This record gives sequence, structure tokens and C-alpha cells, in this order.
Amino acid sequence: MRLGRALRPKEPRHFVIAVAAALLIVLAFAVASWLRPWSPKRGLGLFFGIAAALAFTLEMAYPLRRPHARIFGTARAWLQVHVYLGAVAFVAVAAHGGFRRPGGAMGWWLLLLSAWVCGSGLLGVFLQKWLPAALAEGLRVEALYERIPALVEALTAEADTLMADTSEALERFYADEVRPRLSRLSPSWTYLLDVRADRERALDPFERMARFVEPEEQAKVADLISLYTEKLELDAQRAVQGLLRRWTLVHVAPAGVLMALLVVHIVTWWRY
Repeated sequence: MRLGRALRPKEPRHFVIAVAAALLIVLAFAVASWLRPWSPKRGLGLFFGIAAALAFTLEMAYPLRRPHARIFGTARAWLQVHVYLGAVAFVAVAAHGGFRRPGGAMGWWLLLLSAWVCGSGLLGVFLQKWLPAALAEGLRVEALYERIPALVEALTAEADTLMADTSEALERFYADEVRPRLSRLSPSWTYLLDVRADRERALDPFERMARFVEPEEQAKVADLISLYTEKLELDAQRAVQGLLRRWTLVHVAPAGVLMALLVVHIVTWWRY
């Protein structure tokens, strides 16, 4: 099942280590807070805050994952560390605050941004495993994101040539109903759930037209269906690949804000 494959860790050993680390943090908090009142300014509370800050700093080094800077060996190992360390760091943030609601605006911003960055990172990993598999299983056409508009133009030109010498009814059908949709990219969020979404409904007018044209034009309608189907698949590619590209913005930009506020938080604690 595709969902099961998307949720299955690529490196189960790393997943187990991350879960064990998170549970160890929670256990340490439970024991320490039972022995004495918990404070983020001393003891384990301070330690977890420092550990989380160092972890987030290392997280921001992920863009440096190039052959000359692969301190973890490979790009895949970098990604594993990036994902699991971020999740454990969020648990450390929660422990630093005593698993309580923050007392001020700065605390709320740090907690919410940490949750957002961690959650969006995990969501991105899921999408990068789920969506390419969905495309491979549901579509025949593969295309680079940047090339899709040019491919749509080429499909339109091919369809124009195909429909050049046809009956008036078929020519009107193509001009009024097909060409406007064929020549314009129409990515949709529905493709994220089903890359073949509404395909039968979209092709139904072609099937009806094929029953009314002369037999010698039915082959042209079949070719037009093939071109339009390819266009629908390009729409799906555009929607899915576009989401993967935009996801980076909702993850990286808040991470930058988080690091800036973290610096302010540390400087304020150090001085006051």
C-alpha cells in the first residue's frame, strides 16, 4: 500500500534511535521535575534549551550538504540527521519549557515556530515519498517542471494541425471546447489526492463527439483524446511538482525566523 510505504522509515534504526532519544528526554524531565521544581534557567531545563539551540544550529547547516562538506558521509545521511534531529530538538524545546504553556510572547513564538518547522519538515518528507510514487503509478507522461509550458504549446500546435481539415462540427467542437483547455495549464489541488482526478468526466465530451462524426474522422478524435490525455497528465505533473517546490518556502523561511528569534532569546537570557 502506497500510504504504508510513505510512512515507513527508510532507515528504521535511525527512527528507533530518535524515538529512544525523545523518550529519554521525557523520562529525564519526569524524574528531575519530581525531585525538584523545574526551571528552564538551571539544571536539565537549561541543558535541554542549550541542546535544542545547538541542534537547530546544526539543522541550518543542511544546505551545506555538498561533497566537500559531508560530515555525515552522504547526502542521504545528512537528510536522516536533519529530519530526526529536528524532531528530537522539538521535544527538547518542550522539555526546556517544562511541557507547559509559555509565559510570554517570545516563548509562544519560539514554541510555535519550532512546532511549525518540525511539522512542516516531517510533512515534506512524507510528500517527497508519497507524491513521486503517485505520479509513477498513475501517469504515463514524465516531464521536468520548467519544460511543462513548452510541452503544452507543442501539444496545442499538434492538435491544431490534426484539426486543420475536419468537418464543421468537429472543428467547432475543437475550437469552442477543446483548444481553450488544451492550450492553458490547469494545475489543481485535486491532483494531489488523485493524479487521475476527473479524467473520465473530462474525456466524456470526446466520446460523445466520436459517436456523431463520420467514420473517417473517428481516428482523429481518438488522436485528439490522446493529446488531451497527455495534457491532463502535464497538469497533474505541474500541480504535484509545484507543491514540492513551494513546500520549501513554508519550511525554510520560518526556520530562518526561528533562528533569529533564538539568537534574541539567548542574548536576552545572557544579559538579563
